[in-house]
Amino acid sequence: MAVTIKDIAKIAGVSHSTVSRALSGNLAIAPETVARIEQVAEDLEYVPSAVARGLKTSRSQALGVIVSRIDDQFFSEILQGIEDVSQEAGYSLFVAASNREFKCEQSIVRAMGERRVDGLIVCSTHFGIEHGQQLQKYDIPIVTIDNQAPGGFQHSIYHDNFSGSCQVTRHLLDIGHKRIAYQGNERSGRTTQERLKGFRHEMSAAQLAIPDEYVFHGPDGRPNGGVVGAQYFLGLPEIPTAIVCFNDMMAIGVIHALQQADLRVPEDCSVTGFDDITFAAYAHPPLTTFEQPKYQLGYEAAQMMMKKLDPTSENAPDSQPEMRVLSGKLVIRQSTAPPP
Repeated sequence: MAVTIKDIAKIAGVSHSTVSRALSGNLAIAPETVARIEQVAEDLEYVPSAVARGLKTSRSQALGVIVSRIDDQFFSEILQGIEDVSQEAGYSLFVAASNREFKCEQSIVRAMGERRVDGLIVCSTHFGIEHGQQLQKYDIPIVTIDNQAPGGFQHSIYHDNFSGSCQVTRHLLDIGHKRIAYQGNERSGRTTQERLKGFRHEMSAAQLAIPDEYVFHGPDGRPNGGVVGAQYFLGLPEIPTAIVCFNDMMAIGVIHALQQADLRVPEDCSVTGFDDITFAAYAHPPLTTFEQPKYQLGYEAAQMMMKKLDPTSENAPDSQPEMRVLSGKLVIRQSTAPPP
């Protein structure tokens, strides 16, 4: 059985209320009594109850985190950033994956509210205003990371997807490509549109027309979505000499499909990704991509949440909106080369 305050009180020869006050740092308790109680608690290996503490403080010391997929390396690095800040501040995490399904997100939001998490960090999902209104009933503050839904939340972290896509496309143009296609993710929403916009911007700046058939949105952002896209491009009368992919996972699928069709990457067709997940450097060939500051996205989102949870902070829930935009960098590897 778990050791309780009453067990400590019996051995220390004091009341359980004295034990409670001593362990919570009440200065009204004599120092020698505090020392005796702390020693007994240590000897008994007493572990304070987070539930009981939460009833007194109206805080659960837990944060909810919603991601699109737990098995995606992109989110694991964001989660590490959130975890490092949260752990240092004494918070634990409840993590759930929505798979970008509206009904799933609804049930997760309800579960987070029922668990009375102190705050919710939402990572790259279609988390809508209606979900935010649902959480308002529980008075739970929200910070979003690259939220895909139309409309915005007061506290958000974004990556500059437009600029990143511009840099990737410009790299291909600089090495001589003109027939460049864009492989998007139809489930991504805002992010794929920002990256497509950057692609179109650079092609227009180079005075190159983009045939309608050179823009294709795969069914998801997984390798299979890239395979579907590559098969589509391979079926065109004139295949592109380079394919700009929505993310690294799709790019890996594209490379696989091209190689299965006996095309060489990059000799016959160059391929780029986006995110720079760990696997990107070990693809065959290693993938040219755009490195998002994934850890920093999570770290800064968690810091923003900590400020919101501090009632003395100017970033508390009733403060002015705050939005930060972070930038990454182009990483050139062996999946891109001049066109044949």
